[in-house]
Amino acid sequence: MIYLLGGSGYVGQAYQDLLTRKNIPFKNLRRADLDYTQVDKLTAALQADRPEFLINAAGYTGKPNVDACETDKAECLFGNAVLPGRIAAACAAADVPWGHVSSGCIYTGSRPDGTGFTEEDTPNFSFRTDNCSFYSGTKALGEETLVGVDNVYIWRLRIPFDHRDNPRNYITKLLRYQRLLEAENSISQLHEFVEATFACWEKRIPFGTYNVTNPGHITTREVVDLIKESGVCTKDFDFFADEDEFMQIAAKTPRSNCVMTSAKLAAAGIEMTEVHDALRQALSEWVPA
Repeated sequence: MIYLLGGSGYVGQAYQDLLTRKNIPFKNLRRADLDYTQVDKLTAALQADRPEFLINAAGYTGKPNVDACETDKAECLFGNAVLPGRIAAACAAADVPWGHVSSGCIYTGSRPDGTGFTEEDTPNFSFRTDNCSFYSGTKALGEETLVGVDNVYIWRLRIPFDHRDNPRNYITKLLRYQRLLEAENSISQLHEFVEATFACWEKRIPFGTYNVTNPGHITTREVVDLIKESGVCTKDFDFFADEDEFMQIAAKTPRSNCVMTSAKLAAAGIEMTEVHDALRQALSEWVPA
C-alpha cells in the first residue's frame, strides 16, 4: 500500500490516476482526516498502516501563479520548506522510504557551456543568490532540508503540462494569457512525470535527486507554433518585448526560465519522450474544459 500526500492537487490527482490504473492500493491522506504536518501524527499513522512507500505531492505554489507566494509567505515557506523536513522525520521514525516532488524552478538560465543543469549543480535561483521568487527560494530550502536524509527520492518537476485543459497546465496558461514572455525551458509532461517517478520506486533505482523533465528544451514561440499547428488555438499570440517589460507590466516577482538535463534518470533506465514530441502528443489529444 502507498501513502499519498497532496493527492487533491494537479500533480496529486495524476498520481491517483496512475496508482488506480496500475491497481495498486493507496491511501490518499487528507489533512482534514489526519494532520500529516504534525510529525507525531504522521509517524503514528505510518507505524499503524505500514505502507511500502510514501509520495509527497503536497506543497504551496500559489494561485493563479507564483506571484501569490509573494503575499502569502508564511504558508509558502511552511508548505515547501518546513513540511518536507517533518515528513522526513516521520518516515525515518517509521522506517518508510519515500519520494518528494520538488521543482526545477530553483535554477535560471543554463550552465556556462550552454548545457542543462544537472542534479549536482548548486541552485542559482534561491534565497542564497541575488535574485529569485519567494516560491523558488522555498523550494530550494526544501531540498536543503533533505540533505543527508536516507531513503528518499527528490523529483524535480518543471512546468507541467498534459492533454487536459486545466489552470495548472502550461498549455492552458499560454492559451489564457494575453501576452507571453519568450523564454527557453525544460518542461515535464505530467503523466510521464508521475510514471517516471513511481518507476524509481518500482525499479528500486538508487535514492537521491533526479531531474524529471522531458529530454531537450523548448522556447515559448516553439510551443505557440505547435499549438497553432495542432488547431487547438489559432489566435495570434502577442509577446512582451523583453523580460524587463514583462516585469513592469505583468509580474510581481522574477520567473525561473531554465534548461535542465534528465540524463541521470535515463541512465537509470527510465526514459521520457522528447519534449517536442510530448507536446505534439498532448495537443493531438487535447480535451477542452
